Amino acid sequence: MITFAVRRYYTTVRSVFQPAIIYTTVDNNENAKTLARMLIQARLAACVQLKEVNSIYEWKNQIEEDEEIQLTIKFNYQDYERVEKFIKKNHPYDVPQIIAVEAVAGSAEYLDFMREQTKR
Repeated sequence: MITFAVRRYYTTVRSVFQPAIIYTTVDNNENAKTLARMLIQARLAACVQLKEVNSIYEWKNQIEEDEEIQLTIKFNYQDYERVEKFIKKNHPYDVPQIIAVEAVAGSAEYLDFMREQTKR
């Protein structure tokens, strides 16, 4: 349950900042780190976490199974179009996974950090 103080804080910053997360995957750790650093340097993300995952999917009528690196990109949803365009331009895949979810709550301190890191 969200406390009143956090809820009030969230609605205050929401007018200029909407915390969200994008998930994408790439083929290896080097590409993941490169994309993560580029997003941070461009101030399009506050933080990017990397995690090894196994993906099973159908591509061109074949069932594929790959080890990939998942990027959890913490960003301002108001920048979604810029972030999506940036990922597509710098991603090694023809059709990158780009799934965004809005954060409905978070600690005031972390939301402050995210907002400051993604200011332009």
